[in-house]
Amino acid sequence: MAEKVAIVTLGCEKNLVDSDIMSELIDKRGFQLVDEVNEANVVIVNTCGFIDAAKEESIHTILDIAELKDTGQLRSLIVSGCLTQRYKEELMKEMPEIDGIVGTGDFDQICEIIDESLAGLKPVRVGNPVFSYENRSRRKIAEGTYSAYIKIAEGCDNSCTFCIIPTLRGTFRSRSMESIIREAEELAKQGVKEVSLIAQDLTYYGMDLYQKMMLPELLRVLSKVEGIEWIRLHYSYPGYFSEELIKTIATNPKVCKYIDMPLQHSEDKLLKRMRRPGRQRDIRELIQKIRTAIPDVAIRTSIIVGFPGEDENDFNNLLQFIKEIKFDRLGVFTYSQEEGTPAARFKDQIDEETKERRANILMEVQREITAERNSRFVGKILDVLIERYDGKNDVYVGRAQYDAPEIDGEIFVTNFKGSLGDMAKVRITHAYDYDLAGEGIQ
Repeated sequence: MAEKVAIVTLGCEKNLVDSDIMSELIDKRGFQLVDEVNEANVVIVNTCGFIDAAKEESIHTILDIAELKDTGQLRSLIVSGCLTQRYKEELMKEMPEIDGIVGTGDFDQICEIIDESLAGLKPVRVGNPVFSYENRSRRKIAEGTYSAYIKIAEGCDNSCTFCIIPTLRGTFRSRSMESIIREAEELAKQGVKEVSLIAQDLTYYGMDLYQKMMLPELLRVLSKVEGIEWIRLHYSYPGYFSEELIKTIATNPKVCKYIDMPLQHSEDKLLKRMRRPGRQRDIRELIQKIRTAIPDVAIRTSIIVGFPGEDENDFNNLLQFIKEIKFDRLGVFTYSQEEGTPAARFKDQIDEETKERRANILMEVQREITAERNSRFVGKILDVLIERYDGKNDVYVGRAQYDAPEIDGEIFVTNFKGSLGDMAKVRITHAYDYDLAGEGIQ
C-alpha cells in the first residue's frame, strides 16, 4: 500500500510554489497525497526562516506534528525550506523528532529523502541554495484552485541590511520566458484563471539572463496564454520600475491594475541605513507617474517600523507620508533583529514595546485610508473572480483585480447564478474597512 504523504506549507508564496513542485514529484512517484496530517505516514513541513516570528511558528509546527508519532500514523517527519537552509546542524542536533531535512536548493530529491527517512537513515540534503525552475513547469495544485503563483526568478542581488534572503535563496536568477510560459499553460489546463508573478525583485527580471529588464515583454507574452484572465505583479522593487512597465500595465487588459511595491520606509536616513534604492522624492515621483498613467490602480506597499535609529520624529514623518500618499493596501512589520544581517549589529536597536505601539498606530491610520479608498467602488460594476461559496451566509466570495489572494480584501456576492471559477459582473453595494459586498448582474 502506498505511503500517505501530507505537506504543511509555512511562510511566503514562494514556499507554496515549492510545495506544489514537491507534490507533483510525490504524486508521480506513486505516494498518496493527503490533506490531513493525522492521516499521513509522512509529513513534510516546508518552513520559513526569515524573521523570528516565522522561525518560532516553524518550530512549534514541527513539534506539534511530531506528537503524531505517538497518537497517529506518522512514521517520518521531514523538514524543508528556509529554516533548514539556515540551521541544518542545529535542527538535527536539537530536534531528534526530525527524520530528514532538505534545503531550498535540493527539494527535487524529496522522494529519495522520503525513502531514506522511512528506512531510518535520517538524510540531510542541504547544499547550495540554488534551485533551477527551468525544467519544472509541472506542479500539482489543489482541485478548485483558480489563482496560483509563478516564480519568475529566485534569489536576490540586493543587499538590504535587514534581510537574510540572499543567504537562504542565493543570488538573483531569472527563469527563461519559455519555462514561465510552459508553467502558465500547465496551470491554465488545471483551471487556473489568475497567475501572480513573484520574485524577490520582480522588476529586475531578465537583467542577468537577457541583459535587459524583460518584465514588460514577459507580460505581453503571458497575456496570450489561453485561459489566463489576470496577471498580477508582486514584489515590484521600486528601483527598477520603468516607464515601459508602467505603460504595459496601463494598456494590457489582462494585467491587473494592482502593484505590490515594498518601500519599507519613507525617511531618507532610514532608507539609506536599510540600503534601499532611491529616496523619498524618487518614491513620490514614481507613485505620481503610476497613478497618472493608471488612474484606477491599487498600490500595495509594506513598511518596517522600529528599524534601528528610527526616532519619534522619523515615525511621525512616516505617518504623515502614509496619510498623504493613501496606499490602497499596506502591510506593517515590526523590525526583526536577524542574526547574520548588518542591521542586527547596529547599536541603536529599538525596544519591542515601541515597535508594537508604532505598528498599531500605523495600521489604524491605514484602516481608515483603506475604507476610504474602498468606498470609491460603491455603485460601480467590477469583474470578480468567484472562488468559493459561503453556505453559512449563503453568499459567494471572490475578488476584483484590486485585491490579491489571501492578502487583501474579498467581495461577498449575492444573486450569483454561475459556477466557482467564473468571472462575474458584480455591482458593488457596500464598502467596509477591507472588504466589499455586491450583487451579481445576470
